Amino acid sequence: MTPRQLAELVGNEQVRAISRRYFVSNGFDGALTCIGLVIGAFLTGITDGMTVVEIGVGAAVGLTTSGVWSVWEIERAEKRAELARIEDAMLADLDGTAVERQKVAARGINAAASGLGPLVGIVIPLLPFLAVGPGLSMTTATLTSVFLGTAILFSFGAYMGSISNQRWYVAGVRMALAGVAVAIVNLLFGG
Repeated sequence: MTPRQLAELVGNEQVRAISRRYFVSNGFDGALTCIGLVIGAFLTGITDGMTVVEIGVGAAVGLTTSGVWSVWEIERAEKRAELARIEDAMLADLDGTAVERQKVAARGINAAASGLGPLVGIVIPLLPFLAVGPGLSMTTATLTSVFLGTAILFSFGAYMGSISNQRWYVAGVRMALAGVAVAIVNLLFGG
């Protein structure tokens, strides 16, 4: 597939819509996981920011792998089913055709978006823990991390609200509330 064909495929609304759903859904999971992780680390008395980062990177690897792998397999089945329906309608075998190559490339784009979501949702909130030490306390890093995770959730909600003609700020707040809820539940029951 040429770069031009790939750009056209990325511009395809159906491919973008599916990728957007996977990115936001898995990014949502990543941000909530990170908020729970950093609150849990704080409550258990971890005093080293790098330890929190290392644990978080482990979570990011797991959720990113899950996002890519699961969507690769899900979309493999879905794209094959779509191709079979087209073949039945056309009474033709489409193996090796541009149609089949587009389905495979779309699957790759969807899987990449699915894996990118949790990576963003986890890595960005972990950044304050890189500065723990003389410049930043664990408490400040934890609060900043929860704020960043909640801001990411707000951004996801605002974006989805804007593309669906909802009030973007209301949709953003609804998503951000999930981060606040996870933090509160962890504080209430984690300590």
